[in-house]
Amino acid sequence: MNQEVLFAKTLEEVKSLAIEQNRVISKEQVEEAFGRIGMKPEELTPIYEYLKQKKIGMGTPVDPDEYLTGEDVSFLSEYMSQISLLPVTSQGEREAYFLSAMAGEKSAKAKTIEILLPDIMDVAKLYTGQGVLLEDLIGEGNVALATGVEMLGCLEKADEVPAMLIKMAMDAMEELIRETEEENKADRKIADKVNEVLTEAKKLAETLNRKITVEELMEETSFSEKKIRDAIRISGNKIEYFEGADE
Repeated sequence: MNQEVLFAKTLEEVKSLAIEQNRVISKEQVEEAFGRIGMKPEELTPIYEYLKQKKIGMGTPVDPDEYLTGEDVSFLSEYMSQISLLPVTSQGEREAYFLSAMAGEKSAKAKTIEILLPDIMDVAKLYTGQGVLLEDLIGEGNVALATGVEMLGCLEKADEVPAMLIKMAMDAMEELIRETEEENKADRKIADKVNEVLTEAKKLAETLNRKITVEELMEETSFSEKKIRDAIRISGNKIEYFEGADE
């Protein structure tokens, strides 16, 4: 296994361990993990920065509130107001609902979802600052909650219910973040291609002192016809340096 693969595997293991420990990990644990692949403590600064960006605390938990945007704060205030109206349940009542939900009782499943809504909110706050709005994180977590209550029959004990459902919600939020990152990368890649065509089209149009054709830009650059026409199409036919562009 090459060093890059080992590094990626170790980083994922460290991240998973931190999540299991309530998103906290010690420097000793990080040093031990990366020491196994030959990295020295003084080489780990980028790792600590990465973990910080992923809302993982070094020794002590991070404060999730400091990553909230104004939009997140506004949504959170309203959402917390709604949750505060839900009836409070005792530990005994919670266990009874969980057991009934495990047995397939419909009303108990609904109550289980209601009981865990505050937990989903708290978990979602841990994932803010990673390109996804808090509202979307909570929504994704709640969908996972609704899906998960239909799968409780496999459990044996009531105290396994919240652990299973919250883990499902966390996985759903992490998947949403991954999907959003991939979409953003794709968007940036498309934007870069359009800007590349735009830059070269502008240069050629200014040199010729007139609007240009696709064929002329192909001759001047190494761009394929498809690349140029895709850029024109994506821009809504508004690259002004081409003949026939919308004004």
